[in-house]
Parts: sequence; structure tokens; C-alpha cells
Amino acid sequence: MSKKTIRILLYLFLIIIPLNAAGQGGENAYTILRIPYSSRVAANGGNNISIIDDDLTLALHNPALLVNVSDMTANLTYMTYMSDSKIAGAMFNRAFGERSTGAAAIRYIDYGDFEGYTEDNIHTGSFSAKDIEMSVMYAYLLSDRWSGGVTGNFIYSKYESMSSFAVGVDLGLNYYDPDSELSISFAAKNLGGQIKAFEEKHEKMPMDFQMGITKRLAHAPVFISATLSNLHKWDKDDFYNADGSEDSFGELLMKHITIGADVLIGKNFNVSLGYNYRIGKELSTDGNKWDGLTAGAGLNIKKIRFGVSYSKLHVSSSSLIFNLSYTL
Repeated sequence: MSKKTIRILLYLFLIIIPLNAAGQGGENAYTILRIPYSSRVAANGGNNISIIDDDLTLALHNPALLVNVSDMTANLTYMTYMSDSKIAGAMFNRAFGERSTGAAAIRYIDYGDFEGYTEDNIHTGSFSAKDIEMSVMYAYLLSDRWSGGVTGNFIYSKYESMSSFAVGVDLGLNYYDPDSELSISFAAKNLGGQIKAFEEKHEKMPMDFQMGITKRLAHAPVFISATLSNLHKWDKDDFYNADGSEDSFGELLMKHITIGADVLIGKNFNVSLGYNYRIGKELSTDGNKWDGLTAGAGLNIKKIRFGVSYSKLHVSSSSLIFNLSYTL
């Protein structure tokens, strides 16, 4: 490994570690796969696979939810993230008959420009770091209450002169009872691996098995969601705290749970709140009780849907997501 490469990896390490911690994964490759795309999901704590709504962005978190989206909906997304990173994306869906729906999406994350130096502190010029994710989705309505979906993800990363390519698959299943407004979902995310590694060592995909539930409260326009993530990881070594302390069993259990609430105000407006215990615990260095808190709102006017969310990821860093959708 050259001295220049060592310097490049050092800079990227400083970027990816905080991003990866916020994305809730022990692996540090393809962080983009952990970042919420939907402002609705981000506002519900950053993890949600069970919200039922005519919102195209929800399908990137669970492809089975694609069957709930109006035909020929286009979406644009912009996001500010940690370490001055910026993310932009676009989606479009198309129905095929009464039961099948397909969609395509692309996301681009720019980590910014950096100055390269050798170990002897000789300036080698500036370089950029970026990830690009392209997704193809398909969902099928299995019955009146069950739907299933699959997403194929193609991820390209380029950090200065180094590049990598990976292929992943997401699988999703949803049960929805419209009478009780109960939704239960299961998802297996990021199943796959690298086709081309940055150098000789192949890194793991941030695989995640999730289960989620969303239920409307009786006699109130309020939906409560709970999502269990990383169900394949229950070893304490898979988790860490910012201060290096060890978790109790209760704390370990809490790190798998994300909770959220949606309050409907009229037919066209909603407010969302969420809390991600794991983000708050892992990233907080000063015990700030607001770390891990998320909030957002959505407005739906005829064919136009707008969503925004705010995530308090750390005492010194936060994230904003803007979603804009239009049904043709």
C-alpha cells in the first residue's frame, strides 16, 4: 500500500466512522445503504418498514410497501448529513396490471473534497469521495392483506483513485389489515457482497434483518410504530458506546428498537416524532438527552406530496431530509 493510499484511507476513515455509527452498523463499507432515504422514516427514528401510505420513498426501506403507491409517481430527495456530506436522489414507479408494481431509484452521496498529503507532509493535491447507489424494485400483491417485494441494489464507490463495486438484495414482506389499520412487516436487507474491492480485501455488506409493526390507536388519529433491527446480532461485541462502557441486557435490547409516532392533522397533514436509543447512546459523549431524537412533517395536496425531517444525531451534528413527490 502506497503512502498516498494510506493518507487517503485515513481521511475517509474520519468520514465513514461517524456516518457508520449513525447508520447503526458494525461494518464500515457502503454506509449509504444505512442512511434513511424517506423523510417519514427518518422522522420515525430512522428505522421503519411498516408504515402504510401513498409514499414512494417508503419502498426503499421495504420493497413490499411499493404496492401502496399511486402509479407513475416521481420523487426527488435532498439530504444534508454528518461531516458536511450531501445526498441527492430520484425515484419513479410504474404499475403492471392490478397486482404488480416496479420502480427504479438512484442515490448519490458526496463526502466533499479533501487535501491529500504523503507521510512526509507533502501536498499531493485534492481528491473527492463519493458513493452512487442504483436500485431496481418489484412488488407483488399476494392477497388482499399480504404483499411481497424485492430490491436489487448496485453500489459504486470512488475514493480518489480507488473504486469499488457491490451488489445487494433487499427482501420485504408486509401484512396489512385495513379494518384495524394494523401493519406488520419483515425485511432482510443488504444481502450480497463486493464484486470489486478497493484493494485486495473484500468488505462486508451492512446486512440487517428487521421486523416492524405500525398500529393506529383506537379513537385517535395517531399511529404508533416499533421496529426491531439487527435481529441477527445479539453479541455485545457487535455494539459499542462512545465512552467505551459495556451495556446491560436491557440496554442491549433497547439498541434493537426504534419507536415512532405519526399524528394526522386533517386529511393532508401529518407530524412525526421518533427516538432511536442506539444512535443516542452510541454517539452521545456528554449525556445529552436529545441525542437520537427525530421529528418531521408531511403535506399532501392533490398529486403533490412534500416531506421534511430533522434528526438530532449528535450534540454537534444533525440531518435534514427533503422529499418531493408528484403523481403524473
